[in-house]
Amino acid sequence: MSLNDNMPDAKGYFGEYGGQVVPPELQAIMNEIDAAYEEIRQTKEFQEELADLYSKYVGRPSPVFHAKRLSKQQGGAQIYLKREDLNHTGAHKINHCLGEALLAKYMGKTKVLAETGAGQHGVALATACALVDIPCEIHMGAIDIAKEHPNVVKMKILGCKLVSVDRGTQTLKDAVDSAFDEYLLNPKDYFYAIGSVVGPHPFPKMVRDFQSIIGNEAREQCLHQLGQLPDVVTACVGGGSNAMGMFTAFLDDKDVNIVGVEPAGKGLDTPDHAATMTLGVKGAIHGFECLNLQDENGEPLPVYSIASGLDYPGVGPQHCHLKDIGRVSYESITDDECLDAFMTLSRTEGIIPALESAHAVAYAMKLAKTLPADQNILVNLSGRGDKDADFVADKLKL
Repeated sequence: MSLNDNMPDAKGYFGEYGGQVVPPELQAIMNEIDAAYEEIRQTKEFQEELADLYSKYVGRPSPVFHAKRLSKQQGGAQIYLKREDLNHTGAHKINHCLGEALLAKYMGKTKVLAETGAGQHGVALATACALVDIPCEIHMGAIDIAKEHPNVVKMKILGCKLVSVDRGTQTLKDAVDSAFDEYLLNPKDYFYAIGSVVGPHPFPKMVRDFQSIIGNEAREQCLHQLGQLPDVVTACVGGGSNAMGMFTAFLDDKDVNIVGVEPAGKGLDTPDHAATMTLGVKGAIHGFECLNLQDENGEPLPVYSIASGLDYPGVGPQHCHLKDIGRVSYESITDDECLDAFMTLSRTEGIIPALESAHAVAYAMKLAKTLPADQNILVNLSGRGDKDADFVADKLKL
């Protein structure tokens, strides 16, 4: 049986994670979204419209690029990059945002709501909503607004309403809380376009499905370009959408090692990290069950990463299940290793990665040194670093 069969089950569980930890009235609305999604995704009209937008609007398929100079510098395995950074809006987020915006329009919703951390989900959703002509409201932590100024400007230009979240840590977790509060005011007419494979069922399934185009393309591209599948597939993991998008196509390939890369921040021995898969325990957050970082009272801990898109105290339920069954392993990378990879990739290949993606690049760089030159590592380069350039330049005094 394929690992992709019956995941999730009818109640939205991947093993013991997922589900709908929400009030009954909201559960009914989630089930309505699920039914609409299952209905629309089967239609030829929807499939053709989405495929046409992926091709002519997003610019898919994104290429797989052999990072020869980076590979040579590491002195071991060959590193390949799945170039999601070349998508319209600069990251993988546009893949599911187009699907969610079309679904919201199909359901007759009057407003699309979302949270954003690094701003890539916000920009992609504002773009998709402008395209399908539906109002858009994005909630973003005040710290992330200051840090990710280029994406903030883009969201405003695209016409979305941007809400600054000043409570709590003023980062991604609080942006999710704020957007969810707004959604609860009118869940019948509003559509909460969750930005990752998290939240109550059907969102982990739905976002995964839209993002699976990454892995489906990459698998075919590797067979064509390399004549074989990669030995290792890796991607960064915050909520986990880019990783699930890449991993899904390779789950049944037993000879392919799959590795998710989390933010170790300033170190796993400090409170300043977001290594959910490494140090988390099972609990409920934002309407679903997953591994998450908790305090002694079971409340979500404040988390931290240099990459705004990774500082989330929970993680997608399918990731938790894949860790439990041993199909995917999860490693962590520190801020310093991330910054080194950011600069190294920029200066060896002329590709400036997002800080989020640089975590996966850093892991690939470390791993490559330990493997022979005939082994191949495929990295999901989930986004570009335009949004991070000023921040990094200031931090490194460039």
